Amino acid sequence: MKAKIPTAEELSAEIAGLAALSRAQLQARWLELYDTETPRKISRDLLVRAIAYRMQENAYGGLKPATRRVLAKVAENAAARRPIKVAPERSLKSGTVLLREWHGVQHQVTVLESAIMFQKKQYKSLSEVARKITGTRWSGPLFFGLRSTHEEATDGAR
Repeated sequence: MKAKIPTAEELSAEIAGLAALSRAQLQARWLELYDTETPRKISRDLLVRAIAYRMQENAYGGLKPATRRVLAKVAENAAARRPIKVAPERSLKSGTVLLREWHGVQHQVTVLESAIMFQKKQYKSLSEVARKITGTRWSGPLFFGLRSTHEEATDGAR
């Protein structure tokens, strides 16, 4: 039988109640949620936070695979003492169509595997196309209204 998914209010109340539990009760809850013993030297605060996280993960779903990959890469770089790059790389899938109106004219580009198609010609980048349209240097992603990787990374709704 499938477990009942709690409402936001029920989950919030259950998480708030974690603070009143004894360490033994928290360890039992950890075992229930993670199916493993608690780490030996975990602080009470971290134990409560990890339990709360797993409860939310169970109710609402876990991290997206792309986020998991970014975190794995960060951990790999940290372990190897390499510089840590957190911002995700922007990539557009082949076949994506972008539209932009400029001075009353609608412009359409199609993303190809290794180029951008604009007016039946291939360009190396969106910036090249933006320059062709405007006659001045533009950030192609900005010109076509794509969000910066910083905005994507800091937007809690995404």
